[in-house]
Amino acid sequence: MTMREVTGTSDYKTGDTPSPRRSLVRRLAPVAVIAALMALVFATGLHNYLSLTALAENRALLGEYVASHMGLSVLIFAAAYIVAVVLSLPGATILTIAGGLLFGWFWGGTVSVLAATAGALGVFLVARSAFGSALTARAGPWLDKLAAGFREDAFNYLLFLRLAPIFPFWLVNLAPAMLGVKPSTYLIATLVGIIPGTFTYSVVGAGLDSVIEAQRAACGGAETCAFDLSVSSLVTPQIIAAFVLLALLALIPPVAKRFLARKGKPDNTSNAAG
Repeated sequence: MTMREVTGTSDYKTGDTPSPRRSLVRRLAPVAVIAALMALVFATGLHNYLSLTALAENRALLGEYVASHMGLSVLIFAAAYIVAVVLSLPGATILTIAGGLLFGWFWGGTVSVLAATAGALGVFLVARSAFGSALTARAGPWLDKLAAGFREDAFNYLLFLRLAPIFPFWLVNLAPAMLGVKPSTYLIATLVGIIPGTFTYSVVGAGLDSVIEAQRAACGGAETCAFDLSVSSLVTPQIIAAFVLLALLALIPPVAKRFLARKGKPDNTSNAAG
């Protein structure tokens, strides 16, 4: 007889199985950190720098720094982009335009795609861990049916949401986590889906210098110039229409699949009549 049998001790430690309360705290801790950082950003007014006006006013300073520290500038830009996406700040488009302005449309677009995908994956994993299982357990019939339909063609539906310019980026980051989409599907659909829009805005950014110079000329060459820049003034209706068409193309496979499945079902009415 061993000493462990005599004393009645067990191989299992008391803390091996976390309590439900501790598990809940562990799941919600990342959400609390993100919420605190969001509050800090808005309280300090840092979000105000995510604007085309701020970009135009600091164009010369940013250009000089990038020219002197190219590698570090790319890392700082990518980190800032990831943080902005994780905190769901309304500035992803501005950052993409800034990337095209500072690094050229190709490298600016490439870094933006990778950083946006990394940030979106971070939000997805946090939301999936914190709310995904709880939402699934409490889902009603309607939500459960919606989730099942979304998961059936998750890639194409998510591709549609990424391509269509009418859905906020942060919302598309969260919704798939609530509907049980696989991380691999989410990652690939996000990476592919944001490429057209990201490179379009990067090209817009690469041509922003001419817009800035035109407004400086309108100010008579004054050092301080009140810039009047907005994304809506730079993005044409033709660009928006192209995004919509790409999004509709992404819906063709699931719609065709449902049509063929319905067409292949036996006609119960005719069978009963026969």
